[in-house]
Amino acid sequence: MNANPPNKLPDFDALWDYNNPAETEAKFREILLSAETSGDAAYLAELKTQIARTLGLQQKFDEAHKLLDEMEGVLHRERAGSGPSASPSLMPWVKVQVRYLLERGRLLNSSKQKDKALPLFEEAWTIGLESGVDFFAVDAAHMMAIASPPELVMEWNQKALALAEKSAEPKARRWRASLYNNIGWDFFAQEKYDSALAMFEKAVPARIEQQQPTELRFAKWCVAKTQRMLGKIELALKTQLALEVEWRESGEGEDGYVFEEIAECLLTQGELDDAKPYFAKAYALLATDIWLARDEPERLARLKKLGGLGE
Repeated sequence: MNANPPNKLPDFDALWDYNNPAETEAKFREILLSAETSGDAAYLAELKTQIARTLGLQQKFDEAHKLLDEMEGVLHRERAGSGPSASPSLMPWVKVQVRYLLERGRLLNSSKQKDKALPLFEEAWTIGLESGVDFFAVDAAHMMAIASPPELVMEWNQKALALAEKSAEPKARRWRASLYNNIGWDFFAQEKYDSALAMFEKAVPARIEQQQPTELRFAKWCVAKTQRMLGKIELALKTQLALEVEWRESGEGEDGYVFEEIAECLLTQGELDDAKPYFAKAYALLATDIWLARDEPERLARLKKLGGLGE
């Protein structure tokens, strides 16, 4: 028996590579024709929300909004009869509605319109929670944390974590590692480095459990960065140097953030000559990050200067 019949629509979520949105967009568009001819309108609408997300990650905000506009009318008709008490046949449209709200909100948040994004994330949280789609409810709460004023960030991250930890849904429970990371950064921003370190250290075994090698390297990086902030320079440097090797051996290229941290550790130790090439390598890689270039130009300028790269 063929385990994958030719008419079966693929699980597009399994195709996501958040580090390569353009490549993910291409994969999604490859299955778009099959989705359009399948007769499964909910699947098609859900797929379009994710194509919009790939566009947003490429900062193609107008194109992404246009795609969501095209499906809004269809969604409005279908969701009129859906909700927490909807029949099973209408429940797929609840998920579509939540994902639509999430992606519209993400686009607005990424284009620095947090005030418009927040009501969408909150609506997605409410519908997701009431409808039992825990994975998307956690996503909505985590986005509320990202878009909310500083005094509400921890509250929303804790709500997301509480749901992820108690959910019977395996996909929802997989959020735990990301939320340990996010809460760790909440503490980091408050300069509560001991609390941040405790959360980052919880993310490491969670990433191991989920068999996510790239994310595991990032989790280790967070631990080491926080150790540097706590003055544990030798320990932090040892981890970052090991991560440099891990990235090289992974075949995924090199990581500019690891180079940056190695440079910062060496600089703290007074080893400017050894730090300088690492600052230069960090700048070469991080200057290509469209988000960093937009949001932290001063950070890039500092890397460039300390790397001896001039103006």
